[in-house]
Amino acid sequence: MDAPLQNQTVTVPLLIDGEWTASANTFDSVDPYRGDIVSRAVNASDNEVDAAIDAARRAAGEVAAMPAYERAALLRRVGDLIAERFDEVGTIMARETGKAVKDARAEVKRSQDTIQLSAEEAIRIEGQHVPLDGSAMGHGKVALLMRFPVGVVGAITPFNAPFNLTCHKLAPAIAAGNAVVLKPPQQCPLVVHKLIEMFVDAGTPKGFINVVHGGADVGRKLVQDPGIDFVTFTGSSRAGAEIKASSGLKRVALELGGNGPTIVCEDADVERIAPVIAVNATRLAGQSCISVQNIYVDAKLRGPLVEAISTAMQELVVGDPLEETTDVGTLIDETAAIRVEHWVKEAVDAGAELVTGGKRTSAQFTPTLLTQVQPTMKVVCDEVFGPVANVIPYTDLADPIARINASPYGLQCGIFTDSTTTAMRAAREIRAGGVIINGTSTWRTDQLAYGGVKESGIGREGPRYAIKDMTDERLILFNL
Repeated sequence: MDAPLQNQTVTVPLLIDGEWTASANTFDSVDPYRGDIVSRAVNASDNEVDAAIDAARRAAGEVAAMPAYERAALLRRVGDLIAERFDEVGTIMARETGKAVKDARAEVKRSQDTIQLSAEEAIRIEGQHVPLDGSAMGHGKVALLMRFPVGVVGAITPFNAPFNLTCHKLAPAIAAGNAVVLKPPQQCPLVVHKLIEMFVDAGTPKGFINVVHGGADVGRKLVQDPGIDFVTFTGSSRAGAEIKASSGLKRVALELGGNGPTIVCEDADVERIAPVIAVNATRLAGQSCISVQNIYVDAKLRGPLVEAISTAMQELVVGDPLEETTDVGTLIDETAAIRVEHWVKEAVDAGAELVTGGKRTSAQFTPTLLTQVQPTMKVVCDEVFGPVANVIPYTDLADPIARINASPYGLQCGIFTDSTTTAMRAAREIRAGGVIINGTSTWRTDQLAYGGVKESGIGREGPRYAIKDMTDERLILFNL
């Protein structure tokens, strides 16, 4: 990153009806590794949130009327700008979030797929013909089901993948013909601002996208406001439950938490899979809802797997997020790292064995592996959201399946096995949004349906599936 961007605080305005809006009421985004202020974002007032929603409502008809090929062309232009600017944006993300810069840049580059896939889906929004002559009442009539934009989408995005997950809200919403009011994460407003600049530079008409920064109060106002027709949120299960309870009759899509179960069967290749498990338990400092957390291993492989994962974790480079060699940066802030430290200490005090890691320096926490854990420990039953994994032995596959199904979470599960029968049993019996065969829980590609069940969420992301959620199905009946 150029020196000026590292040495000066960047002001992040609101975007309301096509105008950048400044204010003296701001909050700071702090580099969790260096401790200096990276950006200062305008804290939206109630009146500014109202203005943003009003602007989106006025623009909703115009977005809906824009032909699909024009919406697709707009999104393609945004995708081209991402390809041009990914290096700068990735470095900003590393500064604001503490994410290793190589992972941050990869997230931005990958987001081009999200945008381009949304552009492709914009021109494929389909309805269907409903045959009615199967009954006397329907004879002589023709029925069609067609999809139309919901109107205004309220989008609330998280800090752990701030650029890509914002793309997963904005691009399908625009592709479907909706206006948007977006609330980015407080921890990293600048990296999202850079995405919004790309939408503006690509020629997005005023009012199509409006951005309000702020805390939970801004989010609550979006969720509860009658001017918002649909809410899409990624974040904690606790916040998701609050949104579900307060959103009234409007539809919501909630992508929430998980505790990353991954099953290692007796026929798995320990030496091959251990490095994969280690990386997927610690990448992004474990701040992913599908990060590997609970590793259920056939008891015969427990010793070799623990040793191999521990060795792989110790080989990961923990350090300055801006260094190209760093594998694990910081957590989002020191408070988050302290919480993880407390959870690990609490588990060890209760009898868990600390195999490796467990050390905190400011907002940084070393990759950590625990054994001898109990189901009631927070590091097992709750979402750690840090670089911590547990190895839990089993003697019968029914045991981990039962534990996973008893958990309040149901996002994704991985299973390593060479047995097709075992793989299909897991796929049939595990209640989760996704079961990854011969992979960990940590896997997502942008075009597939992604989401969970139980306290892990409602609805699915992925452009095609999000567009379905962001449109209403309407019956059109012809009396002939």
